[in-house]
Amino acid sequence: MEFMGSSYDGDYNNGRMEGSGEYTLPTHTRYVGEMKDGTFHGKGVLHFPNGSKYEGTWEKGISKEGKYTFSDGLEYKEMDWDYCDGKDRRFYSERCNGLKPAGESQLTDGDPPRTIPEGCYDSGDGFYDPNTRVVKDYDGQFSQERSQPVSSPDWFSPKPPCCGERPPQWEHFVKPGL
Repeated sequence: MEFMGSSYDGDYNNGRMEGSGEYTLPTHTRYVGEMKDGTFHGKGVLHFPNGSKYEGTWEKGISKEGKYTFSDGLEYKEMDWDYCDGKDRRFYSERCNGLKPAGESQLTDGDPPRTIPEGCYDSGDGFYDPNTRVVKDYDGQFSQERSQPVSSPDWFSPKPPCCGERPPQWEHFVKPGL
């Protein structure tokens, strides 16, 4: 496990993860909860590096039910989702705290917004540098290498996200200042 960059702190049974524990993936995503026969099994929470989380019930490593909560507290709803639906384009923090006065518009859900290094793009989980094709997390540490998908010539989105934070698997990038 340590050879793959993962770690586990918790109960074992016959050399397998079983009982309560905390499993940390190489991406720094942490699972805290119940384990059985070396897999997520029972109630547990996935904590993502960006501060969001997925609370669920697992069976043999597969989530059977759960809910995703963004780092700002917004809970994703599969049905009756009314956030950023085309009619209401406010960020979640604006819905919670109200709009700013004219001339003090929010450009991102984070307030104040992150400072994006010159020539880089905000990828939602760090900054992408097109010269090195590397994403560094917001603290400047290496996160991952990315290259342009062949099937997606429009890899960079010219529009900022309407909804603030994006799920970690969203691979579109936003150029600063747009």
